[in-house]
Amino acid sequence: MSRWRFLASPRWAGYLALVIVFAIACSALGTWQLNRRAEALAEVARIDANYDAQPVPLAEALPGRDDFDIDQRWQVVAATGEYLASEEVVVRNRPFGGSTGFEVITPFLLTDGTVFMVDRGWIPQDSDGRPSVVAPPPAGEVEITARLKAGEGRIAGRTSSGAELATIDLDELAERVDAPAYTGAYGILIQSGATAGEPPVALPRPVRDEGPHLSYALQWFVFALLAFIALAWFANQERKVLEADAAGGGSSPSDGDRVARGGRSPAAESTGRSGRPVEQARPAKADRRRSDADVEDEILDRR
Repeated sequence: MSRWRFLASPRWAGYLALVIVFAIACSALGTWQLNRRAEALAEVARIDANYDAQPVPLAEALPGRDDFDIDQRWQVVAATGEYLASEEVVVRNRPFGGSTGFEVITPFLLTDGTVFMVDRGWIPQDSDGRPSVVAPPPAGEVEITARLKAGEGRIAGRTSSGAELATIDLDELAERVDAPAYTGAYGILIQSGATAGEPPVALPRPVRDEGPHLSYALQWFVFALLAFIALAWFANQERKVLEADAAGGGSSPSDGDRVARGGRSPAAESTGRSGRPVEQARPAKADRRRSDADVEDEILDRR
């Protein structure tokens, strides 16, 4: 294990700490994506269970005016009463089919004297950005069916302007009518076949889609794993470098080792076969003036 001793250094301890922090962050993001997928799946389940179900009386679905459970979203309810057309308002900046317009909210006075807010649908805006003209709701007592949805509350910095609201704020709508009103949920009107294509246009069916959250979660978990794999790879590369440096730092063989292996010692290499010393290499200028004896010695050595 001595070859891995360098991993105990402060430098590699810092690398490990960074990788752990990165892996924790990736795992947290992956868990967040899994939670978002769970929410999307729960919404899909609510759509499947409630959107096309048989209507139930409004008083049975919402015993209290501020009652509403998230699992009641899209639940179909039935109610009898009359529209309060004079209290009708619109909610601005509502997208539909690639355009921006308004949603029409009309209070609906029930037979028991309470008011239930009904979203009658979407209308486009005119060239001046104002709501287009819309037909008034039916007069007199009518029976309606609607799908429940929670109110949106208020958004800081976005205020109402006359009959134009920034959001479907049920508390503000309740203050506008002179009667007790439901503040837990409102209803999206289910239009009949004869009026479904006329303004206000019925809101589209919600999309049953869990989204790409699962794939995103798996990607974050893979990133966390790859961080440790990369750390191990760099550690192994450094081990190889250290071992190569250690192997290349040894001394050259001694004269005795060279003779034992059948080689010639430096002293023997300095003399030729004639027994005369072999003259060491000279500078280029000196070689030009070699004597005849030197040339003869070199010839004898090569034989």
